[in-house]
Amino acid sequence: MSDISNMAIAAKKASIDMAVLDSDVKNNALAAVCEALLANEDAIIEANKKDLVNAEAEDLAVPLLKRLKYDSHKLNDSVTGIRSLIGLEDPVGKVNLHTTLDDGLELYRITCPIGVIGVIFESRPDALVQIASLCLKSGNAVFLKGGSEAANTNRILADVISTAGISAGLPEGWLNLLESREDVNGMLSLDKYIDLIIPRGSNQFVQYIMKNTQIPVMGHADGVCHTFIDRDCNPDLALKVVLDAKTQYVSVCNATETILVDEPLKDTLLPKLLDMLKDNGVEFFGDDYVSSTYGCEAVSDWHHEYLDMKVSVKIVDGVLEACDHINEYGSGHTDAIITANEASAEIFMGRVDSGSVLVNCSTRFADGFRYGFGAEVGISTSKLHARGPVGLEGLVSYKYKLIGSGNIVGDYASGNKTFKHLRHDI
Repeated sequence: MSDISNMAIAAKKASIDMAVLDSDVKNNALAAVCEALLANEDAIIEANKKDLVNAEAEDLAVPLLKRLKYDSHKLNDSVTGIRSLIGLEDPVGKVNLHTTLDDGLELYRITCPIGVIGVIFESRPDALVQIASLCLKSGNAVFLKGGSEAANTNRILADVISTAGISAGLPEGWLNLLESREDVNGMLSLDKYIDLIIPRGSNQFVQYIMKNTQIPVMGHADGVCHTFIDRDCNPDLALKVVLDAKTQYVSVCNATETILVDEPLKDTLLPKLLDMLKDNGVEFFGDDYVSSTYGCEAVSDWHHEYLDMKVSVKIVDGVLEACDHINEYGSGHTDAIITANEASAEIFMGRVDSGSVLVNCSTRFADGFRYGFGAEVGISTSKLHARGPVGLEGLVSYKYKLIGSGNIVGDYASGNKTFKHLRHDI
């Protein structure tokens, strides 16, 4: 039996113990993880420096280098995120349905952990901390596979978090680190032990995962996010929000990649918008009108995620055309409208088919931590089970508990008894 098979068996066993942990045990474990991360700060940062040196030698793209860097600031952000998780309600054991089927026969629907979750994520060490913490709080065992560029950082982070958790009462095998592509392929075959896979990466990668496993897959591929500037916008507000949406942090999936400008604004706001982008180091690509008028390159593919100081700009005729463009070329991730017209805002929110639709604010808000979820394991663009930022509630399922008093189906089949089906308020 392979090493990963043995790990999966141990993780499955650990998941049963994780599912019944008291909230205090999980919260104390999260607090222990915080202390351990801070105590090992120097070693973690030194490991990250090795990864950065190796990545620079391999000429890794600048956006990926930014994701890879894990300094004191990011470590403290990680600890802040974990501490916010401690303050959140335990998602496990919540009763969300109670029905009296008949006298002495009570039905409950109770939230429970999914079990063993495998998460494959990009070269972001802070993602490892978020994912591990969310799985801990939600009572799941976890397999973690980060990008090879972050191998040294991921190794020490996983060791620190796993050890701290076990010392605080978590079972052995609750956290497992995978380090090779062979391990990923091995994991895909373990549908007997692993309950869910969450891949984060390119569309091609996510499709590969889906086609090569029988394990349920939840995740998103690219983040082709849009901001539509409506004709009834406040111009100063629009420029401020768009600048943040594009430049606040460019190498993330919720940064705006396409700006749609309403046709009546092409002679007024559009020139100011393009000047602002240029002044802030953003290269823009345009539709026929924008490229011919302002001398930029034409957009070759409207479904494009730059993850860089680059953006596509297009003129559209009204909110309906904006919605049509987004639904055709977007990725169902996050899209925003800037408008003072409530009717336009309602049309946009109703017609845009995305996990997050925003009004008069930056697409960068589409994030588990900013939504108050503590953190996120990723953004789901699917519509089953979880959608949008996947926090604690996206990492639990439910089970039905039926408590009887000697009841038998024969009594109801014969007509001697009838169901009451009395629903109780929760």
